Amino acid sequence: MEKRVSISHMSNAHTDWLRSLDFYKDEIKILRDRLTEIAGKNTNRDVMKEIEHFENQFDIQAENIHKLTHDIKNNVKLAGREAHNSGAGYIDGILLEQHSVLGDRYHTEERTVNELRQAFNRFASVYM
Repeated sequence: MEKRVSISHMSNAHTDWLRSLDFYKDEIKILRDRLTEIAGKNTNRDVMKEIEHFENQFDIQAENIHKLTHDIKNNVKLAGREAHNSGAGYIDGILLEQHSVLGDRYHTEERTVNELRQAFNRFASVYM
């Protein structure tokens, strides 16, 4: 028997994830600005290596956020279409599984961005 779930169970999570990803995207921009400030004040080779490391990490996380945002929006679109077609606002288990995978990806990204922010703040506290 095919498992079907109400779309309302998913929509709140999607909204929360997208809002948080927008916040993290903005936060990475702020961290980049601080990194630029540090780069302008420090020309030491070791510091420049750390600056390059953080610059690369910010690029990677910005790309991850972009891809995840796209995938969540795509899941929202597919779930909405499926719920509409069902006539009762339900989606099938396949979309629910995709939602679960997206949730795992979101939580991994959230943890990664938080760890990156903490590492950068430790670095910045020394060189700002």
